[in-house]
Amino acid sequence: MSDYDSVLIYDGECPYCSVAARALEAIDDIGAISWYDDPAQEFLEAQFGDTPFAMVLVDESEKTVYGGRAAAEELTDRAGMPGLVGSLVRDNYESIAKVVGLASGRGRDPDDVHERYELTEAGAAAFEALVANSQDRDIRAEA
Repeated sequence: MSDYDSVLIYDGECPYCSVAARALEAIDDIGAISWYDDPAQEFLEAQFGDTPFAMVLVDESEKTVYGGRAAAEELTDRAGMPGLVGSLVRDNYESIAKVVGLASGRGRDPDDVHERYELTEAGAAAFEALVANSQDRDIRAEA
């Protein structure tokens, strides 16, 4: 098991996650786990009281949870991509996700979870299971 300060929860069936994968490859301290995995579902329930369908980046050291657009932008920032790329990803997150969802036959749109959130006590308690079940990998192979 690797230790990560941050874990990305992503739609393991969504080709749009290749954008996050490109950013993830450049960052050594971020693990990844599919939204469909039980520990991801348990974390989302603990953090939000629900299981929103969205890309979520959990940063335990900063006690911050980034959702949707905010997660995509944070990943591009951490990967050292130009600010313009981060802005494009953030501003077009929902549009791209909807188009990709239609093209892939996913049949659902991302939920409206697009901000920075404080990591709750319940979310922090569920973070360890995210780390234990996350992997440092190129998630594009699963898309």
